[in-house]
Amino acid sequence: MNKILPILFFMVFQVLSAQQIKILDADTGDPISNVAIYNLDRSKTIISDIDGMADLSLFSPTERIMFKHLSYQIRRSSRSQIWKQNNRLYMLMKAEQLDEVVMSVSKWEQQKKDVPNKIEVVGAKEVRFTNPQTSADLLANTGKVFVQKSQLGGGSPMIRGFATNRLLISVDGVRMNNAIFRGGNLQNVISIDPFTIKNTEIIFGPGSVIYGSDAMGGVMNFYTQNPQLATTDSLEISGEAAYRFSSANMENTVHADINLAKKKWGFLTSATYNNFGDLVMGKHGPQSYLRNYYVESRGEEDYKVLNENPRKQLPTGYDQINLMQKVLFSPNNNWSYNLGLHYSETTDYSRYDRLIRPNSQNNGLRSAEWFYGPQKWLLGNLQAKQRGRGIFYDGLKITAAYQFFEESRNDRGFNDAIRYTTQEKVDAISTNIDFENKRIGNLRLYYGGEYVYNKIGSIGSELNIITNETSESATRYPDGSTWQTLAGYMNAEYKAKPNFTLLSGLRYSHVWIDAIFDKTFYPFPFDDANLNNGALTGSVGFSWFPKTDLQITLNGSTGFRAPNINDVGKIFDSEPGAVVVPNPDLEPEYAYNIELGAHKNFNDKLMLRGAAYYTYLVDALVRREFQFGGQSQIDYKGELSQVLAIQNAAKAYVYGLEVGLEAFLANNFSIVSNLTLTEGLEEEEDGSDSPGRHVAPAFGDFHLIWKNQRLKADVFLNYNGRISYDNLAASERSKEYIYAVDHEGNPYSPSWHTLNFRSQYAFTQELKASMSVENITGQRYRPYSSGVVAAGTNLVLGLGYSF
Repeated sequence: MNKILPILFFMVFQVLSAQQIKILDADTGDPISNVAIYNLDRSKTIISDIDGMADLSLFSPTERIMFKHLSYQIRRSSRSQIWKQNNRLYMLMKAEQLDEVVMSVSKWEQQKKDVPNKIEVVGAKEVRFTNPQTSADLLANTGKVFVQKSQLGGGSPMIRGFATNRLLISVDGVRMNNAIFRGGNLQNVISIDPFTIKNTEIIFGPGSVIYGSDAMGGVMNFYTQNPQLATTDSLEISGEAAYRFSSANMENTVHADINLAKKKWGFLTSATYNNFGDLVMGKHGPQSYLRNYYVESRGEEDYKVLNENPRKQLPTGYDQINLMQKVLFSPNNNWSYNLGLHYSETTDYSRYDRLIRPNSQNNGLRSAEWFYGPQKWLLGNLQAKQRGRGIFYDGLKITAAYQFFEESRNDRGFNDAIRYTTQEKVDAISTNIDFENKRIGNLRLYYGGEYVYNKIGSIGSELNIITNETSESATRYPDGSTWQTLAGYMNAEYKAKPNFTLLSGLRYSHVWIDAIFDKTFYPFPFDDANLNNGALTGSVGFSWFPKTDLQITLNGSTGFRAPNINDVGKIFDSEPGAVVVPNPDLEPEYAYNIELGAHKNFNDKLMLRGAAYYTYLVDALVRREFQFGGQSQIDYKGELSQVLAIQNAAKAYVYGLEVGLEAFLANNFSIVSNLTLTEGLEEEEDGSDSPGRHVAPAFGDFHLIWKNQRLKADVFLNYNGRISYDNLAASERSKEYIYAVDHEGNPYSPSWHTLNFRSQYAFTQELKASMSVENITGQRYRPYSSGVVAAGTNLVLGLGYSF
């Protein structure tokens, strides 16, 4: 009898546990609550709980059971089938979700359908499927953001004719933009590890009400993974390991993360290592893109060497490491404390576009060396969050962050003994306090304040590679200069009717700059730059559903960018035949934007989206001819150069149209397509105009997607339009070496298209493999304004295991 009782108990336990199932998201593995579970005649109905658990004892083992949720595709199964799958049922998210939640517009969760701004959301499952090399490629894969690359270790987004320091990047709510973000192309976005991203939200158009200076053309918010807490009292361990290979640059990437969870504590550790080789371009395209020669240094001499494989872009390879540590403490349902530590570092990597510049005689190469030193980024971010009714708020976030940036530039002319180096370090401290208030009827208020402080360290040196002697030289920026801003904002969401929502906001920002110029190397006609500027920005818009399947949005907003240290204090930065000098007499530039959007749903079979916008920029900070000490040309590093400086010297306007569609032809088959058209001009003070530098060509994509529970496959076309010589910005016309040549001998940017294939297969819910073939036809193309030529035919393999 003593032996029989345990056996009976075990059998009863097995029967009961077989009736308990867990319902999970097929892509993320997260539990799904509030799933309606019923039989065919709806005589039996239950609902899954907050942990996705449901008891199926009400149903017979072979009875057909329906699983339905507003956000997921309907599943049909039975108790016996689910038992064979370890009592787990996976559901696929619907492609179109009108109740999708976004955080970027107010820093708090809002229904996307209530927001008048155009926002693109890229979730972790989409990142895993597209399997990007860098976060710049993640943005490009959306088909809605144009990305420029001066070198393989780069990626400078362009949104609606704006780029670089006119776009804002944030990580977990902390602005990455610092006081030396430049108007030229930036590569800071590659410091963000795609493996750690939970979701990315891209705001199209000004976002200055919430994000302040720089958020003129758009905002890119990267939200990284947070630690998971345990559902039981025991320690729960989970994690992931992944590998990626791409043939075009012989990439090898390894990633691992582990999550340790208790009920109140969570620890998430992540590490990624990338090894990128030299990039190989395609076979079919302009001959001028080939890398026929490169420079090789032998002893004290530089030699122009024939490249055995002209399609290999020498040198472009580099390595990178990304580390992340998150700690979450949640003592109760109202409070949580989240500490995030991010670190990224690259090896040296060449600025490829500078290495292919011909010399003035056009019979050789101008530079023997031009490379960036290691790009380093450290972010420490502590956030305290409270939920629950307070006297003045229903939600509170306090965020304190410290960031450290380090970068350097190193260049040496062909057969020049001197290597010039400038190194910059930025210490950035920021504090944000954000409130949410839901208590005033249909009115929701969001308000808060921000303080940001940047301090710049800048040194310059010259190394004689023959004698190995080092001496001091001019810095790139005034050493010890500071940039700081203090701001307050308020955003309001008013649901006038169930189908009509108003959103408006106001922000005041004040910016201070303090920089002292060292006259050791250059006789500056001024001693310092002390700027003290204020800016008031606002937005107002509505989201209206005249019918349940039609949405109309209208939004008007202003954005601004205060001059930073790069604008007022850049000391003698050279480009071919020109030199940029400081200008302490600058004021903020402002953008005024209006946007009309529409979204039409045809019986959940076809979704059409469109947005038209117009942006007007005044007091634009642009690079123009200048005088230094009364001279328009000066001798710089042995070359007579035109003097340029950043000035409030232009107006500009950009307008465009963005359209997209999703068509669901069957349960497993869909079509997705996007097209972006942008036009823009800069107006000079004399009334003349010229094409905008960061106005991308027409670009888009077209996808044929098939998927079931295990396999997802995507055959797609990427394409870019042509920019003729007449429509090429004046600053780009001087870069003949990166462009093709038309029949009149003028540089231009050709149109191009690529055919691609992407797939992902789930052997089990834990083990997934991916395979992609990019640029199948081997096109040789260079995206507009890019220095590096894009990859040729590229096989990408990935393998991931989660536990």
